[in-house]
Amino acid sequence: MERLDILNVSIDNCSSLELLHRLKDGGIVYTPNVYHLIRLQRDSEFYEVYQQADYRVCDSQILCYVSRFLGNPIREKISGSDLFPAFYQHYAQDESTTIFLLGAPEGVGERARQNINRKVNREMVVDTYSPPFGFEQDEAECRRIIERIRASEATVLAVGLGAPKQEKWIYRFRPLLPGVKVFWRSGLRSILKPDRCSDRRLG
Repeated sequence: MERLDILNVSIDNCSSLELLHRLKDGGIVYTPNVYHLIRLQRDSEFYEVYQQADYRVCDSQILCYVSRFLGNPIREKISGSDLFPAFYQHYAQDESTTIFLLGAPEGVGERARQNINRKVNREMVVDTYSPPFGFEQDEAECRRIIERIRASEATVLAVGLGAPKQEKWIYRFRPLLPGVKVFWRSGLRSILKPDRCSDRRLG
């Protein structure tokens, strides 16, 4: 897959359909925007975590303009709020694809679960959890979350905690989730309106 570098961050230059096909084999997906690129320049831990992603696709029209200026235009702006609904619709009939939603205020994840499952006409989202504030500093709470994800047998984990918390959490605990094939940073509010695939991201 072709890539280009902007501010020392390698971005995959692909279409959303190409990415969706590739995710059959799993991977970590991040959608860098201008805020991410600025934060990556001064947060070395965030930068290191970002390098571990399997796919980094452009979620910024500004970065699209920059890529044209650099002479290597990005083929498609792929926002997380559009990509995640496209993913669950693409794999709607694949019974091996099941999703756990982690993040968002109390009740948002459950409404997102109901909306997704209604759209795909099956129990694709198997569980959700809204962690308490500061949970990432609580080792016991993180372990409980890991056990809950394992128990759900989900093959996809969508994490909506805000950057860079969500990326750092995925990096830290991915080795403890061997059953999860695909990891997303994803907002959940984009899924709440049943007649739309996208809205503003939560995280």
